[in-house]
Amino acid sequence: MNKNALRKSLIPYLVIFVVIASIVLFADIFDRKVNTLTYDQLIADINAGLVEKVAITPNKNAAVYKIAGVEKGYASNETFAVNVPLSDEVVAKLLSLQEEYNYEFKTNEDPNASAIFGYIINIATLAILLGGAWFILTRQSGSASKSMDFGRSRAHLSTGQNKVTFDDVAGLTEEKEEVAELIDFLKDPGRFQKMGARIPKGVLLVGPPGTGKTLLARAVAGEANVPFYFISGSEFVELFVGVGASRVRDMFKQAKQNAPCLIFIDEIDAVGRQRGTGLGGGHDEREQTLNQLLTEMDGFGANEGIIIIAATNRPDVLDPALLRPGRFDRQVQVNLPDAKGREEILKVHAKGKKFASSVSLENIATRSVGFSGADLENLLNEAALLTVRRNKNVITMAEIDEAHDRVLMGPAKVTKKYTENDKKLVAYHEAGHAVIGIKLSHADVVQKITIIPRGHAGGYNLMLPKEERFTATENELLEKITGLLGGRVAEELTFGEVTTGAQNDFEQATKIARAMVTEYGMSDLGPVQYESNDGSVFLGRDYNKSKNFSSQVAFEIDQEIRKIIDKCYKKAHEILKSNKDLMKLIAETLIEKETLTKEEIDYLVDNGCLPKEEIKEVSLEDLTISDLKEMAKEKKIKGYTKMTKEELIDKLKD
Repeated sequence: MNKNALRKSLIPYLVIFVVIASIVLFADIFDRKVNTLTYDQLIADINAGLVEKVAITPNKNAAVYKIAGVEKGYASNETFAVNVPLSDEVVAKLLSLQEEYNYEFKTNEDPNASAIFGYIINIATLAILLGGAWFILTRQSGSASKSMDFGRSRAHLSTGQNKVTFDDVAGLTEEKEEVAELIDFLKDPGRFQKMGARIPKGVLLVGPPGTGKTLLARAVAGEANVPFYFISGSEFVELFVGVGASRVRDMFKQAKQNAPCLIFIDEIDAVGRQRGTGLGGGHDEREQTLNQLLTEMDGFGANEGIIIIAATNRPDVLDPALLRPGRFDRQVQVNLPDAKGREEILKVHAKGKKFASSVSLENIATRSVGFSGADLENLLNEAALLTVRRNKNVITMAEIDEAHDRVLMGPAKVTKKYTENDKKLVAYHEAGHAVIGIKLSHADVVQKITIIPRGHAGGYNLMLPKEERFTATENELLEKITGLLGGRVAEELTFGEVTTGAQNDFEQATKIARAMVTEYGMSDLGPVQYESNDGSVFLGRDYNKSKNFSSQVAFEIDQEIRKIIDKCYKKAHEILKSNKDLMKLIAETLIEKETLTKEEIDYLVDNGCLPKEEIKEVSLEDLTISDLKEMAKEKKIKGYTKMTKEELIDKLKD
């Protein structure tokens, strides 16, 4: 029920209410009898003892006294009225007669002096009555309309505020080119129709979370300047059967009325999963909604001018009927950005932030391998928050380094104190990773080592590939496994015992080794794919899943994985045994400094020690106010928190 229909249905009730209220408020006016007397007649009736009540009211505007009252023998609704000129003699006469005949006498104030107040009271009373009736009727009608509103589409129409264009989408050059022709079609469909070309009815954006799928869809709508409906896949499905299908129909009905337009369905896998899966199966609410969506996209009816863009990070669970030509004709892979793309994304999110001159977005992009667009935005935002907390005016590399570690591993647990033995164990463990990364030519480059606890890790070693590649050789994978095993080997060589610190290393190493055997064909079992990474999430499939290899082959797979791990473990043992001095040097330096950067590690390897820090005399005037307050706190200067910079300098000099 829309608002216009609601108003029309309430008008008769309001008219009836106004009539009844008027009758109640003014009925006594229509049912009253007033006898008009002269002044002389009134005096005569008083002298005859007929008058029981008299009320006199001055009217200064008309220069008269209005006298009203009741005589003996009058009915309950009957009164008399007398108008006489304003005169003190009239009041004196009536008072003297009242003393003689003892009738009820009353004087009133001029009603004109409070007429406005009277009008306000009357209007306010009527307004309260009308407002109460409106509230009750609207509430009942609203409840009725909501109860009948299940089948309405939950798609939201973009109002054009916060418009997004391709300039706001960085790092997706090829993806923008893929969807650019959608914009051309929406702007000038005739050019395509002349050639007999059919524009794709649907475009599916596929990629990991945070890569910018929703942002790209918003940019298409912003560039095309057409109505843009957006909805989540979960908003279709309800408890009641048939509601989702009804919402799909209503959504397309609205879109047809505003064609050409765009419909964006986020997380379409919530409603577009394959039918007939799971233990129960059957035609449940979700399947009916999917069936209606399939029909609307390419059924008997035509949806000219409507383009659907959907996003998901699980294309493997979508129904095949949804992906066929005529529905989602095109799939656009929105992958993680490369170094150049990351730099472009950082430039977009750096707008409005103040950076120190030493900050290089190119270097940040190089170090943030594997970061999505959302991760990069979070990185700069965390750096900005840290800058504010540290009372700095610009973002420096110190804040960006800390923010980078926070995004990867979580905040540093500075309050967690190591025992000396634990600190030594972690230092040698991380040094083992670092030495293998330094000595193996195909291993990842060591960027940073720290033994400060973060998240679930007691320390971590940030190692990145020398260059970003789409493929990896067998030797590169083996050296990566060797680097992962370096921590355990270092513990064994140094302390003669092992700890639980290598659990995550083993998990990653085993995963790589298994993929080499079962997916990449890098073992004696030959170029055969025994397993794939397209794992299904449907219980029915898992329950009825059959192995595509025998138990004998499974045994051989386990043997090959063991062979790869043992080979890499032996190689790591040889490298660390022959480079014990370097491992000890890095470990002892870590124990002292807790964190080493790539530049410090390179200098340490070349020179055997870190460069001596030059002691520079810094004047108090060169320090920030936060540094001055820290010094004042150490010297226990009272009231330092409220002092200005000049006052702090004077106190510290004293």
